[in-house]
Amino acid sequence: MTRTPTADGEELVRVSAAQVTLQGNLGIPEGARGVVLFAHGSGSGRHSPRNRFVAEQLREAGLGTLLVDLLTEEEEAVDQYTAHLRFDIGLLADRLIAATDWLASNPRTADLVVGYFGASTGAGAALVAATRTKHRTGAVVSRGGRPDLAGEALPKVQAPTLLLVGGNDGPVIDLNEEALELLGSAVKRLVIIPGASHLFEESGTLEEVARLAADWFTRYLAGREQSPEGAER
Repeated sequence: MTRTPTADGEELVRVSAAQVTLQGNLGIPEGARGVVLFAHGSGSGRHSPRNRFVAEQLREAGLGTLLVDLLTEEEEAVDQYTAHLRFDIGLLADRLIAATDWLASNPRTADLVVGYFGASTGAGAALVAATRTKHRTGAVVSRGGRPDLAGEALPKVQAPTLLLVGGNDGPVIDLNEEALELLGSAVKRLVIIPGASHLFEESGTLEEVARLAADWFTRYLAGREQSPEGAER
Protein backbone atom coordinates (compact mmCIF):
# COMPACT_ATOMS: atom_id res chain seq x y z
CA MET A 1 0.00 0.00 0.00
CA THR A 2 1.30 3.47 -0.93
CA ARG A 3 -0.10 6.66 0.63
CA THR A 4 0.63 10.28 -0.22
CA PRO A 5 -1.04 13.21 1.61
CA THR A 6 -2.97 15.72 -0.50
CA ALA A 7 -3.70 19.38 0.16
CA ASP A 8 -7.34 18.80 1.11
CA GLY A 9 -6.66 16.28 3.85
CA GLU A 10 -7.18 13.19 1.73
CA GLU A 11 -4.45 10.70 0.89
CA LEU A 12 -3.47 9.64 -2.60
CA VAL A 13 -3.50 5.84 -2.62
CA ARG A 14 -2.73 3.17 -5.20
CA VAL A 15 -4.91 0.11 -5.45
CA SER A 16 -3.80 -3.05 -7.23
CA ALA A 17 -6.49 -4.61 -9.44
CA ALA A 18 -5.35 -7.67 -11.39
CA GLN A 19 -2.71 -6.40 -13.83
CA VAL A 20 -3.29 -2.67 -13.28
CA THR A 21 -2.84 -0.07 -10.55
CA LEU A 22 -5.69 2.35 -9.84
CA GLN A 23 -5.31 5.84 -8.40
CA GLY A 24 -7.57 6.87 -5.52
CA ASN A 25 -8.21 9.53 -2.88
CA LEU A 26 -8.91 8.25 0.62
CA GLY A 27 -10.41 10.41 3.35
CA ILE A 28 -11.12 8.97 6.79
CA PRO A 29 -12.46 11.33 9.48
CA GLU A 30 -11.76 10.56 13.11
CA GLY A 31 -14.24 8.03 14.48
CA ALA A 32 -15.55 7.12 11.01
CA ARG A 33 -18.70 4.96 11.11
CA GLY A 34 -18.18 3.37 7.70
CA VAL A 35 -16.43 4.01 4.39
CA VAL A 36 -18.09 4.81 1.07
CA LEU A 37 -16.47 3.67 -2.17
CA PHE A 38 -17.41 5.75 -5.21
CA ALA A 39 -18.18 4.14 -8.57
CA HIS A 40 -17.94 6.90 -11.15
CA GLY A 41 -20.11 7.14 -14.22
CA SER A 42 -19.52 7.40 -17.94
CA GLY A 43 -16.28 9.21 -18.75
CA SER A 44 -15.84 10.38 -15.15
CA GLY A 45 -13.28 9.74 -12.41
CA ARG A 46 -12.17 10.62 -8.91
CA HIS A 47 -11.90 14.33 -9.77
CA SER A 48 -15.61 14.61 -10.66
CA PRO A 49 -16.77 17.83 -8.94
CA ARG A 50 -20.19 16.34 -8.22
CA ASN A 51 -18.83 13.23 -6.53
CA ARG A 52 -16.18 15.24 -4.71
CA PHE A 53 -18.90 17.49 -3.31
CA VAL A 54 -20.90 14.47 -2.11
CA ALA A 55 -17.75 12.92 -0.63
CA GLU A 56 -17.04 16.08 1.37
CA GLN A 57 -20.56 16.02 2.78
CA LEU A 58 -20.24 12.34 3.69
CA ARG A 59 -17.00 13.00 5.56
CA GLU A 60 -18.68 15.84 7.45
CA ALA A 61 -21.31 13.27 8.47
CA GLY A 62 -18.58 11.04 9.90
CA LEU A 63 -18.14 8.63 7.00
CA GLY A 64 -14.90 7.74 5.25
CA THR A 65 -14.66 8.00 1.47
CA LEU A 66 -12.57 6.40 -1.27
CA LEU A 67 -12.81 7.96 -4.72
CA VAL A 68 -10.91 5.76 -7.15
CA ASP A 69 -10.39 5.89 -10.90
CA LEU A 70 -11.79 2.59 -12.14
CA LEU A 71 -9.85 2.95 -15.40
CA THR A 72 -6.15 3.65 -15.82
CA GLU A 73 -4.96 6.75 -17.67
CA GLU A 74 -4.19 4.60 -20.72
CA GLU A 75 -7.64 3.02 -20.64
CA GLU A 76 -9.27 6.43 -20.24
CA ALA A 77 -7.42 7.71 -23.30
CA VAL A 78 -8.74 4.85 -25.41
CA ASP A 79 -12.23 5.05 -23.92
CA GLN A 80 -12.50 8.71 -24.88
CA TYR A 81 -12.81 7.58 -28.47
CA THR A 82 -14.42 4.14 -28.16
CA ALA A 83 -16.63 4.60 -25.04
CA HIS A 84 -16.62 0.82 -24.61
CA LEU A 85 -14.91 0.42 -21.23
CA ARG A 86 -17.29 2.75 -19.39
CA PHE A 87 -20.10 0.33 -20.25
CA ASP A 88 -18.10 -2.79 -19.38
CA ILE A 89 -20.02 -3.44 -16.17
CA GLY A 90 -18.16 -6.68 -15.45
CA LEU A 91 -14.78 -4.96 -15.64
CA LEU A 92 -15.90 -2.02 -13.51
CA ALA A 93 -17.41 -4.36 -10.90
CA ASP A 94 -14.16 -6.33 -10.76
CA ARG A 95 -12.25 -3.10 -10.14
CA LEU A 96 -14.70 -2.11 -7.37
CA ILE A 97 -14.23 -5.50 -5.72
CA ALA A 98 -10.46 -5.03 -5.87
CA ALA A 99 -10.87 -1.65 -4.16
CA THR A 100 -13.14 -3.26 -1.56
CA ASP A 101 -10.45 -5.87 -0.90
CA TRP A 102 -7.92 -3.05 -0.56
CA LEU A 103 -10.10 -1.37 2.07
CA ALA A 104 -10.30 -4.67 3.96
CA SER A 105 -6.49 -4.93 3.99
CA ASN A 106 -5.87 -1.30 4.98
CA PRO A 107 -5.49 -1.02 8.78
CA ARG A 108 -7.37 2.31 8.81
CA THR A 109 -10.45 0.87 7.10
CA ALA A 110 -10.33 -2.87 7.79
CA ASP A 111 -12.98 -2.66 10.52
CA LEU A 112 -15.34 -0.35 8.62
CA VAL A 113 -18.41 -1.54 6.74
CA VAL A 114 -18.29 -0.53 3.06
CA GLY A 115 -20.98 1.32 1.14
CA TYR A 116 -21.09 1.93 -2.61
CA PHE A 117 -22.07 5.27 -4.17
CA GLY A 118 -22.63 4.76 -7.88
CA ALA A 119 -23.30 7.40 -10.54
CA SER A 120 -24.57 6.73 -14.07
CA THR A 121 -23.05 3.46 -15.34
CA GLY A 122 -21.15 3.15 -12.07
CA ALA A 123 -24.43 2.35 -10.32
CA GLY A 124 -24.80 -0.84 -12.34
CA ALA A 125 -21.25 -1.86 -11.46
CA ALA A 126 -21.83 -1.07 -7.78
CA LEU A 127 -24.88 -3.32 -7.63
CA VAL A 128 -23.04 -6.19 -9.33
CA ALA A 129 -20.13 -5.76 -6.91
CA ALA A 130 -22.53 -5.73 -3.96
CA THR A 131 -23.73 -9.22 -4.84
CA ARG A 132 -20.15 -10.50 -4.65
CA THR A 133 -19.13 -8.71 -1.43
CA LYS A 134 -22.29 -9.35 0.60
CA HIS A 135 -20.56 -9.80 3.96
CA ARG A 136 -18.73 -6.47 3.59
CA THR A 137 -21.25 -4.25 1.79
CA GLY A 138 -23.70 -2.48 4.05
CA ALA A 139 -25.56 -0.19 1.62
CA VAL A 140 -25.72 1.15 -1.94
CA VAL A 141 -26.75 4.61 -3.18
CA SER A 142 -27.24 5.44 -6.87
CA ARG A 143 -27.19 9.04 -8.19
CA GLY A 144 -28.76 9.45 -11.62
CA GLY A 145 -27.70 5.87 -12.10
CA ARG A 146 -28.27 3.03 -14.50
CA PRO A 147 -29.10 0.21 -12.08
CA ASP A 148 -30.69 -1.63 -15.00
CA LEU A 149 -27.17 -2.32 -16.28
CA ALA A 150 -26.72 -4.74 -13.36
CA GLY A 151 -29.06 -7.05 -15.29
CA GLU A 152 -29.42 -10.51 -13.78
CA ALA A 153 -27.60 -9.41 -10.63
CA LEU A 154 -30.49 -7.18 -9.49
CA PRO A 155 -32.53 -9.93 -7.74
CA LYS A 156 -29.35 -11.05 -5.94
CA VAL A 157 -28.70 -7.67 -4.31
CA GLN A 158 -29.23 -7.83 -0.54
CA ALA A 159 -27.76 -4.52 0.62
CA PRO A 160 -30.20 -1.67 1.42
CA THR A 161 -30.37 0.32 -1.81
CA LEU A 162 -31.37 3.96 -2.41
CA LEU A 163 -31.99 5.16 -5.96
CA LEU A 164 -31.85 8.94 -6.50
CA VAL A 165 -33.10 10.36 -9.80
CA GLY A 166 -33.76 13.87 -11.06
CA GLY A 167 -37.39 14.76 -11.69
CA ASN A 168 -36.48 16.05 -15.17
CA ASP A 169 -34.57 12.90 -16.12
CA GLY A 170 -37.52 11.06 -17.68
CA PRO A 171 -35.86 8.05 -19.37
CA VAL A 172 -33.68 7.36 -16.34
CA ILE A 173 -36.71 7.53 -14.04
CA ASP A 174 -38.32 4.73 -16.06
CA LEU A 175 -35.18 2.60 -15.90
CA ASN A 176 -34.91 3.10 -12.15
CA GLU A 177 -38.56 2.22 -11.57
CA GLU A 178 -38.08 -1.03 -13.46
CA ALA A 179 -34.85 -1.81 -11.58
CA LEU A 180 -36.52 -1.10 -8.23
CA GLU A 181 -39.06 -3.82 -8.90
CA LEU A 182 -36.31 -6.33 -9.69
CA LEU A 183 -34.01 -5.50 -6.78
CA GLY A 184 -33.78 -8.32 -4.25
CA SER A 185 -33.05 -5.96 -1.35
CA ALA A 186 -35.49 -6.13 1.55
CA VAL A 187 -34.84 -2.42 2.03
CA LYS A 188 -35.02 -0.35 -1.14
CA ARG A 189 -36.24 3.12 -2.04
CA LEU A 190 -36.54 5.35 -5.09
CA VAL A 191 -36.49 9.11 -4.51
CA ILE A 192 -37.21 11.48 -7.38
CA ILE A 193 -35.75 14.92 -6.69
CA PRO A 194 -38.02 17.64 -8.14
CA GLY A 195 -36.50 20.04 -10.67
CA ALA A 196 -33.26 18.09 -11.04
CA SER A 197 -31.74 17.08 -14.36
CA HIS A 198 -29.46 14.10 -14.95
CA LEU A 199 -26.36 15.84 -13.54
CA PHE A 200 -28.15 17.58 -10.63
CA GLU A 201 -26.77 20.96 -11.68
CA GLU A 202 -29.81 22.93 -10.48
CA SER A 203 -29.57 24.93 -7.27
CA GLY A 204 -29.93 22.80 -4.15
CA THR A 205 -30.41 19.49 -5.96
CA LEU A 206 -26.90 18.09 -5.41
CA GLU A 207 -27.11 19.19 -1.79
CA GLU A 208 -30.28 17.10 -1.48
CA VAL A 209 -28.47 14.13 -3.01
CA ALA A 210 -25.67 14.49 -0.46
CA ARG A 211 -28.11 14.81 2.43
CA LEU A 212 -30.11 11.73 1.46
CA ALA A 213 -26.96 9.71 0.80
CA ALA A 214 -25.44 10.69 4.14
CA ASP A 215 -28.64 9.72 5.96
CA TRP A 216 -28.79 6.36 4.16
CA PHE A 217 -25.17 5.43 4.72
CA THR A 218 -25.16 6.62 8.33
CA ARG A 219 -28.21 4.48 9.03
CA TYR A 220 -27.14 1.29 7.30
CA LEU A 221 -23.35 1.32 7.64
CA ALA A 222 -23.06 2.37 11.27
CA GLY A 223 -25.72 0.08 12.69
CA ARG A 224 -26.14 -2.40 9.82
CA GLU A 225 -29.88 -1.80 10.30
CA GLN A 226 -31.98 -4.10 8.14
CA SER A 227 -35.55 -3.14 9.02
CA PRO A 228 -37.91 -4.10 6.16
CA GLU A 229 -39.00 -0.71 4.87
CA GLY A 230 -39.76 -2.17 1.48
CA ALA A 231 -40.00 -0.30 -1.78
CA GLU A 232 -40.95 3.38 -1.51
CA ARG A 233 -41.56 6.24 -3.87
